[in-house]
Amino acid sequence: MPRNRRPQDREEKREEILAAAQRLFIDDGYESASMSQIAKNAGVTVNTIYWYFRDKDDLLIAVLDRLLAEALAQYATIADRPLNDRLLWAVDQLERLHGLVNTVHTRALVSPAVHAWHTGFHELADTLIADDLRKAGAAEADLPAMTAIGTFVIEGLLTHRHGDADKRAVIDLLVHKLTTVPTRS
Repeated sequence: MPRNRRPQDREEKREEILAAAQRLFIDDGYESASMSQIAKNAGVTVNTIYWYFRDKDDLLIAVLDRLLAEALAQYATIADRPLNDRLLWAVDQLERLHGLVNTVHTRALVSPAVHAWHTGFHELADTLIADDLRKAGAAEADLPAMTAIGTFVIEGLLTHRHGDADKRAVIDLLVHKLTTVPTRS
């Protein structure tokens, strides 16, 4: 009689599924990564995945949450750096996950769950940027437009690839303009 795998904690198995999905989503792309491939890479059956995740979008969101938690932990280690350095760091992190960034934008159009995650991500990013702009003296009334400009610039840098020096120049100018332009009271 074959021996079963060792008993495994539910959270440990969930993490194995997430790790496999993350690798495949990043390496092969969301569309190319089938649930059966994810199951095979995680060493489970497809049905097992559905014990942990409602559907592929739910699995995608769990992977995104995992990546975001890792990024926020890393961000905390650079929180004392100037805003332009942190924004450049964020651009570099997002470029590393370019395929997933595109997937989120595509899936957000058709998946209410991914749309909600994407909206929450932008709210978090806007909050982080707004806090820094507030500390730099920006008027509260200007913060929504200023954070939107920041988002447009970052998404533009992701859409239209630039070298490191060009990215630095764009981010430096953005931060300079956002933190030195007189604002409404």
